[in-house]
Parts: sequence; structure tokens; C-alpha cells
Amino acid sequence: MVKFSGGSDLYITFGMIGIFLVLMIAVLYATNRKSTSFSDYAVGGRSYGPWFIAMSYTNSWWPGSTFTAFFALSVGGVLGFYGMVYATLGVTAMYLMANRAWTWGKRFNLTTQPDLLGMRYNSPAVKRIASLIGIISVFPWVVMGIQALATLFQFASFGQWTVTSCLIAGVVIVLIRQYWTVSMGMRGLIMTDMFQGLIAYVLCAALCLVLLSGAQTSYSHLSQLPPKMLIIPGGTHSTYGPWYMFSLIFTGVIGSMCWPMSFQRIYTASGVRAVKKGTLLTMLLVGGFYCILMLFAAAASGDPKVAADPQHGWFLALFDVGGPWMLAISIVIVLAASIGHVDGCVQVCGTQFANDLATWTRPRSDRQLTLLAKAGMIVFIVAAAVLAYLTFDYSRLQLLAQISYQGIIQLAVPLFFGIFSRRGNKQGAIAGMLVGIAIAIVLTAIYPDDVPWLGSLTSGIVGLIANFAVFVGFALALKPSAAEAARIQALFDSVETGKVSIPAATSLTT
Repeated sequence: MVKFSGGSDLYITFGMIGIFLVLMIAVLYATNRKSTSFSDYAVGGRSYGPWFIAMSYTNSWWPGSTFTAFFALSVGGVLGFYGMVYATLGVTAMYLMANRAWTWGKRFNLTTQPDLLGMRYNSPAVKRIASLIGIISVFPWVVMGIQALATLFQFASFGQWTVTSCLIAGVVIVLIRQYWTVSMGMRGLIMTDMFQGLIAYVLCAALCLVLLSGAQTSYSHLSQLPPKMLIIPGGTHSTYGPWYMFSLIFTGVIGSMCWPMSFQRIYTASGVRAVKKGTLLTMLLVGGFYCILMLFAAAASGDPKVAADPQHGWFLALFDVGGPWMLAISIVIVLAASIGHVDGCVQVCGTQFANDLATWTRPRSDRQLTLLAKAGMIVFIVAAAVLAYLTFDYSRLQLLAQISYQGIIQLAVPLFFGIFSRRGNKQGAIAGMLVGIAIAIVLTAIYPDDVPWLGSLTSGIVGLIANFAVFVGFALALKPSAAEAARIQALFDSVETGKVSIPAATSLTT
């Protein structure tokens, strides 16, 4: 923890937090607009341009833990840079999916990722299973996001506050922000993502470049890194097997478009062109910001304080450079990233609850769907806050995060086949997802990091292989009926011809 030198330090850190929150609320009120329908509430009326899409995607992708967990990885070695590789490659899936995903979303009024899967496979069961996997997988990240906010307040108070007080403060900040997330839906989220993203990623990247040009964390430090920092897991002197790095990167690449928060950004765009241009800008933001931050982390690794506590290295390094003022800036940067990520998780889970799960027994009106989405968000954030409090010192919380990542990629098989191929059926999609998620959960519980006897493959990859085999097996064994084959053909042709020859409701109610 940084050294407390007097009450004026608290005025600086908490004053900066206060200014950030006031500006964020001002942006919300300045851009407030009443939703006219559930679609407007859920996807912002499909009205946003490339820069909004890019910043919103980035804010949903890099949470506050980027400045703690990933920063610590790069303080310890080059492993931290793998995030730049998978994040940049993964965004390309958004570009390739843009045409069909956005076009189907517009024509069939789809509002969630499971919505698309249910429509594509003509199955409410596919839709609901995918939604449950998504919500369950996202939940641990909200818990950790709240706990990350508690860490911010520990530094902001210079260790003067108890853990309980810091956690309560973090929960209060999230709950206050959720007032506008619940009331405004996606419109409020998109607008604040732009504001928060400028601080969390653009300001951060510029600040790191300035610091790398200085003396304490200079570029020259990168040429003096010890050899052990340059060892890649899975290499000659590594305890990991040869498939470990492949598993990490491949999981990240395919998982980038399986997270419901990321996929829903496609639906908020004003058109296919906006999605594709937004994707290119996202690559610049996601990859550029992360690369610069990790270079700074590697350069700061020579600082004894950072090396001793790499998890908090971001705060310690900036405090050493500029004292309380620079610490305050570092706190606000992480706060902007944390709030943006938690907001995105809560919004998409509330929307999926209303749209995909609450319609299980009967259709709902726009007003009912909006109310259900708001209620779902409230329940979701309260449950996460309670669990964050109960598990703040739980040593195996990281296991929940790993399960979530290994679980979310099980959506990749039906999603990618569904968008890029006419093959596959609902039986394969259902069985594949259930088998894949079951294997991923069981193996992760036994082998939290990697499966040694499989060359260090991770549990999610093993589950994904089984998922793929089951999906393909059903596709080969069960031939589609003439009516189903015609429906799929018409669905894919509609993207090229601009005409829909099947009723939009057919794929969602049968």
C-alpha cells in the first residue's frame, strides 16, 4: 500500500473520484432519451456509428482487472502480452459476422445473442440454454468487478479504510451507476462508454507513453529485462506442456465473440458498414491500448515495490512517479474501466433474462419486457454485491472466473456454424452445448489451470472439442426436413437479396 502523508492526500484522491462521477452523470443527463420500445431500450434503436461501437466494445472487453491481473502478468514476464494477440485476432470475428448478424438482427428484431441462436436453429430451447450459459458465465466477472472497486478505495484511502468499508463503497458506486443503466438501458450505456473509454484507454495509453519516455519507467528498461521474464509457457524450460499457449490464445480468440456483451454491440450499430468500420477501430483501441500498458508494466518491473506486489503495480508505479496526484489519476482510470465493464455485464444479463428466459411460458409486451429487464438487472447486481462481500477473501474465486471463460466458449460451435454455415440442427446445438459446458466445469474443478496429461490443454478446449464432435455427429445423423432446409436457405438468401420469405415469428415460436 502507498504511504499516507496527510489528510490533503485524501482530498486529492476522493476529489478526483468525485469529479469523474459528476462528469459521468452529466453525460447521462445530457444524452438522456426515453425509450420508445423494448428494442430501443435493449439495443439503443440500432443507431450508433463506428466510434461508439468501437469504444463500447473496448469498454466491454477490458475490465478494471486489466490493470491488476494482466498488469501483474507482464510484470512477471512476456505471458501478459498474449492478451493483445487474442484480443486483436478475436475482434476479426466481429468483422466477419457483421453482415449476417446485423441484417438478421434488424429484420427479425433480435436483441440478444441467444435470440439469434434461437432464430437460426428454430428452437426456443437453444435460445434459453445459450442465455443461461451466458448469464452464468458473466456473473463471476461482476463479482470480481465489485471487488476491484473495493481495491480502488483501499488505495484512495491510503489503507485507512477497512476492507469492509472499501467493499461497501464499491457496491454503492455500482448501485448508484445502475440507476441510469436500469432506467436508460443501452442508450445510457453506449454514451458513458464513450466518456469512460476516453479516460480508461485513450488517457491511459497517452500517460503510459509519456512515462515510458521518462526516467523511472523508461523504454531503456525493456532492454535490461532478466532472461526469466522472456520464457514463454510451454517452452523448453517451462512447467507447462506444448498446448498451453495455444489454449490460452485460441480460447481468447473464439471467446471474444461469445461474450454476450461483445456480440450485442453488433445490434447497436446503425448498419453493417458501421459494424465493420467499428471493428477496425476496435482493433486499434483494444490492441494499441493493451500493448502500451503491458510495455509500461514490463518497464516498471524493475521497481522493487512493483516487483514485490505486481497485482497492485499500476498504482504503486504511478505513485512513485507523481505522488498522490498521479495515484488519483491511476485510480480514476481503473474506475472508468471497472464501471464500464460492470455496466455492460449487468445490462446484457438483464436484457437476456427478460427477452430469453421470462418469455418461457408466454410472449410479453414491450412494457413488460422492459420492466422485466430492469428487475433482472436489479436482482443481478444485488446478488453479485452480496457474493462479492461474502467471498472477498476467498482464495478460489479465480476458479469461478476460469470456469466462466471455459464455459462461455461453448457457445462458439452453434454460433459460428449458425452464422457461417447452413449445416447443423437444434438437436446438435442443444446436446453440444450441454456436453461442452459439463466437461468444462468438471475438468476446471479438477484442473483449474491446465490438464497436464493432455499436453496442458485447458478444460474449455477439451469441452469445445466434445461440443464440436456432438454437433457434427447430430448434423450427419439427422438430415433436415424439406421445410427446414427451405427455411435455412431462405434465411441465408435474405442477406443477399434483401427479401425475407419466411415470417419472423416462425423461428422463435416453433
